[in-house]
Amino acid sequence: MTNEHTNVPSASHKTESNPIILAGATGDLGGRIARSLLQQGATVKALVRPGSSGPTVTAMHKLGVSVVEVDFNRLSALTEACAGGSCVVSVLSGLREVIVDVQTRLLRAAVDAGVPRFIPSDYCIDFTKLAYGTNRNLDFRREFSERLDQAPIAATSILNGMFTDLLTGQAPVVLFGPKRVIYWGDADQPLDFTTIDNTATFTAMAALDSTTPRFLRIAGDVVSIRELKEVSSTATGNHFRLFRAGGLGTLSALIKITRTLFPARKEVFPPWQGMQYLHNMFTGRPKLEPLDNERYPNIRWTTVREVLAAHSSR
Repeated sequence: MTNEHTNVPSASHKTESNPIILAGATGDLGGRIARSLLQQGATVKALVRPGSSGPTVTAMHKLGVSVVEVDFNRLSALTEACAGGSCVVSVLSGLREVIVDVQTRLLRAAVDAGVPRFIPSDYCIDFTKLAYGTNRNLDFRREFSERLDQAPIAATSILNGMFTDLLTGQAPVVLFGPKRVIYWGDADQPLDFTTIDNTATFTAMAALDSTTPRFLRIAGDVVSIRELKEVSSTATGNHFRLFRAGGLGTLSALIKITRTLFPARKEVFPPWQGMQYLHNMFTGRPKLEPLDNERYPNIRWTTVREVLAAHSSR
């Protein structure tokens, strides 16, 4: 399918009679997608592993989600669980055995069950513009994407840049203590940010929209590092300064050293993985263009300033 930059599909394109099959509903993004789907009147069937319990699963039951335990290693069980669905939405998280192997079984199950549409667990920068080897986790997504393109099913990947929420702690860019915004390379390179909540809402709407193209690209806010410094100062009431840690070559060397000293091959997000993501963004290659923010006009996009201000007021 080609990626056509379209604006607003009519309400008649929504398919709410058949359930949305959601894999990964117990995670943060998956749970928000489930709630957004329910708010829009959809029926949601969440696929969870056998024995799954805890407050997240309990909350899903209370919300009215149909929670189905299924062995993700058994194609027949997955196919039965997907039967009657209008779209499979994957929000699975993990390494290659999940993003490639498990998602491939889920994809085969969707095809065998006759589900017409599939949304993979991408939710990232535009990995299609990156060479293999520049980002381990995105390599897995690209490998699965190539399999998805060969499958007889309509597919849509949601690309959202970096989750804005990460700027309040997990992404070492805005340093609240020393009041610095750290970066490598060009301070004027535009960067894409979208909150988890906005990504969930957009994904839910896309799941109910039978006209989606192969890729949809969104950014709740687009700011450069230089602009992020000003935004951080305005949002917190403190004066932030830029701190250039070096060029992109320096960051590449730092990634290699960190990966050698702390390989963490079984961790999904070791420190060097986040550094790879930042390096990708600072190069400008995976910049999201064109943006499809206007496709669903009812979404109110949350800015970087709003996220930093809310964090500062706690």
